Amino acid sequence: MGKESNTRLADLFGLTGWSKGELARLVNRQAAAMGHPQLATDTSRVRRWIETGESPREPVPSVLAALFTERLGRVVTIEDLGFGRHRSKGKKQAVDGLPWAPERTAAVLTEFTGMDLMLNRRGLVGAGAALAAGSALSGAMHEWLHTDPTLAADAPSFDDPLSSLSADPASFDRYEAAPVGAQEIEALERSVEVFRAWDASRGGGLQRKAVVGQLNEVGGMLSYHHPLPLQRRLWGVAANLAVLAGWMSHDVGLEPTAQKYFVIAAHAAREGGDRPRAGEALSRAARQMVHLGRPDDALDLMQLAKSGSGEETLPRTMAMLNTIEAWALAAKGQGQAARRTLGQAEDLFVSDRSDVPPPSWMQLFDEADLHGMQALVFRTLAEHDPAAASLSQYHGNRAMALRQAGRERSMIFDHISMASACFIADDPEQADTYARLALAAINKTSSHRTWDRLREMYRLTGRYSSFPKIQELRDEIQLAMPKPARNKAV
Repeated sequence: MGKESNTRLADLFGLTGWSKGELARLVNRQAAAMGHPQLATDTSRVRRWIETGESPREPVPSVLAALFTERLGRVVTIEDLGFGRHRSKGKKQAVDGLPWAPERTAAVLTEFTGMDLMLNRRGLVGAGAALAAGSALSGAMHEWLHTDPTLAADAPSFDDPLSSLSADPASFDRYEAAPVGAQEIEALERSVEVFRAWDASRGGGLQRKAVVGQLNEVGGMLSYHHPLPLQRRLWGVAANLAVLAGWMSHDVGLEPTAQKYFVIAAHAAREGGDRPRAGEALSRAARQMVHLGRPDDALDLMQLAKSGSGEETLPRTMAMLNTIEAWALAAKGQGQAARRTLGQAEDLFVSDRSDVPPPSWMQLFDEADLHGMQALVFRTLAEHDPAAASLSQYHGNRAMALRQAGRERSMIFDHISMASACFIADDPEQADTYARLALAAINKTSSHRTWDRLREMYRLTGRYSSFPKIQELRDEIQLAMPKPARNKAV
């Protein structure tokens, strides 16, 4: 029994509106439904969990995680409840037990995806938590990411957090895993490419559940012993799917869920010995922070992503990381630093001679994407320095000329950046043209982020509302704009 209260459990318990007696009854009822009729929890035991930090044995933590997930409408894991396993004694873990022990990665992955799928199936929102601060994530994971990653030849050994729930298969979408061979892993790798192409074209909403389900299956596969080369590839698949799950979650406004997937991806990549992939996963969390108006958090995460990526990081990957850092600097109005960082990105991009094939997860960052990010950076900086608008237009035109088929969402972002830059540059006629191109295509995707950017552009139309053409555009945008989600996390 611990001597300190379980503040995580107490905070979440306070959000549920339950009494301690009600929670005890729910635990007993849920446990019985899952095949554990002998479990008998009472009010005093619930009080000890909260007030003295007592940790119950399985299946209680898994039962509690399921109950809190359904009640709060967002994924709540065993670690979220303060019942993490294999805690390092004497070592403070700042955010949700980060970083978790290597043998816990597959278990965390499987548990979290199972809860996410349950929320999907029951139509719950899944966005009610707060994002961890960038400095907190960076502080918790810095030492871990900078140490040399090691991968045991044997698969991880852990207490499966879902084993006690096997009596109720409807509670989780758990994959009945078995050892896999090279052909199965090749098929998984091809599926990642299909999901990635769909996301780039149509946004994350329509395929998010499929990606999470595939990731859940991979988590089960990782619980078996595989030869070292296959195990590394399987961890790579897990990292790629977790990044996609995070990016798709971010694309539809499930921000805390997205952040958790990015952290899972970083852990999976490091398990597979791929530090550059871990750094890229954290850079996604940084992009998320800039989008949400938290550039300081983004810069904390980018410092970790860049320094922790290791010496094997290709110049093109470093160029991409620099564009994200420049975007965060532009959001803070630090024009000189943003320009310098973009200059470094250009130099790195050009210096990449492609003598080493880029990893699959970098193949979408091409010259068009480089110019698209530069357009976005200068458009963001133009809010502080209107002279940057012309540079945004230059790079936006280059990006649009280079965009390939299948990158429809990126093209929408290009049009919105161009329209915004034109409004700032006092060219409403051109702005109207690009805004209408974005508006015509935006309903063909399931990306909430495109609407978020369009809202930012709409704000810039206010000074031209006396122009009949612009007022007509404003009316059309207002008519088409979906209502903001009531529970969107910030």
